[in-house]
Amino acid sequence: MGNRVFGKTPEGGTVSLYTIRNKNGIKAEVINYGGIVVSLYIPDKNGKADDIVLGFDDFESYLTKSPFFGAIIGRHANRIEGASFELNGKKYTLLQNDGRNHLHGGAKGFDKVLWEVVDCSESSIKLFYRSKDGEEGYPGNLDVTVTYTLTDDNEWVINYNAVSDADTIINLTNHTYFNLAGHDSGSIMDHWLKINADKYTVNNEECIPTGEIKDVTGTVMDFRQGKRIKPELGPGDDTLLFKGGYDHNFVLNKKSSDLEWIAELYDPKSGRKMDVYTTKPGVQLYTTNNLEGPITGKGGAQYDKWGGVCLETHFFPNAMKHKHFPSPVLKAGEQYNHTTIYKFGCR
Repeated sequence: MGNRVFGKTPEGGTVSLYTIRNKNGIKAEVINYGGIVVSLYIPDKNGKADDIVLGFDDFESYLTKSPFFGAIIGRHANRIEGASFELNGKKYTLLQNDGRNHLHGGAKGFDKVLWEVVDCSESSIKLFYRSKDGEEGYPGNLDVTVTYTLTDDNEWVINYNAVSDADTIINLTNHTYFNLAGHDSGSIMDHWLKINADKYTVNNEECIPTGEIKDVTGTVMDFRQGKRIKPELGPGDDTLLFKGGYDHNFVLNKKSSDLEWIAELYDPKSGRKMDVYTTKPGVQLYTTNNLEGPITGKGGAQYDKWGGVCLETHFFPNAMKHKHFPSPVLKAGEQYNHTTIYKFGCR
């Protein structure tokens, strides 16, 4: 465990970088701004540890050009159609920051605030943030705690906990961009991906779920047996890939909120694999389609379209518009609990 000053916010707050590690050579660097995971070092099949997450060397880049690299996303991850929702008969209006829609919590979502480090050990860091009533248009004072832990089983465990003093909505996730070949290795199109999902939520042209839930069979969305991402990056036969890649929510084959395995990402070149476990009902597959660049990342690396892949576990996007989706409503005084695990290994 250790920390150093990483930068200053425009308001003068100190941004610190913390290092956590396990006994097997896995190391993560985290800043208290946005709970951002700046780097994550994972050994390959030959034992060589490389940084496998996209990010920046300097804080100014996170302020000015980061597409949510490595950050905690909230109060509501993903998109809300029309930037509004109705709760208990009252309409709440949010910022339109994705066309006419609301994305990732607004202008100053959880990715753009200073979190308090309430505990930090050799292998774990616990972050706290109070989102005040009315912040970004959301009701209720919401107390949020997010804990990152690196276990000796080579797991990166994320625990999310929250409680509100009024009914609200909450949908937290982490927006790390993975490239298992190394953050500076270019395209992830040769990665293999397997997702335990028979269905997905259909998007419109704005990447907003329409409410339709469709079977993956016979579509480019079928990852049940595992396949390369590359062949599916194009128009395909489904006319769904409006962004030239994936930005879709999968309806996981889960019957409860228990922690279960839901996906595996694998890079044949390095041998690294990453298994994903979660308590949530959905996972958003995002293949960095909007990263039109290149933009300069860590060590001068050039990040461009398809340079990383996100597997964001959460409630389905736009759930407040579709009552048959699992609800993101959190009642006053009730506990929000969510765990996601990214477990690393090699073949």
